[in-house]
Amino acid sequence: MSNYVFAVTVRTSFDDTVQAVTAALQQEGFGVLSRIDVAATLEAKLGIAQRPYLILGACNPHYANQALRADADIGALLPCNVVVREEADGRVRVAFMDPAAVLGLVQHSEVDKLGHEVREKLQRVAKVLSV
Repeated sequence: MSNYVFAVTVRTSFDDTVQAVTAALQQEGFGVLSRIDVAATLEAKLGIAQRPYLILGACNPHYANQALRADADIGALLPCNVVVREEADGRVRVAFMDPAAVLGLVQHSEVDKLGHEVREKLQRVAKVLSV
């Protein structure tokens, strides 16, 4: 495990996992602002076939507003990215950006507190998925 993400591997299909992640994020107050289909982009731009790989840009408006009020440049670190990807063995892995680690770069006590609160929410999403 790295120091900037935490992850779970699930037993559902890729598409079912994307739906489950989106629903679980919504339960914790997050919306998905962006969907980057990395596999489709690499295929279209470079002709490289790859297993499904999707980046979801998740945002909780309440926390985003607090972070922006604390440091207007923090938008460069937002939103919280969630990666859903299919591994070589067909299992699906969901990796969450660790907001405490990333927002800790700002070195601002209020932002640090927010990062830990958001991490707890994303860890609950991961727990729901791993059941």
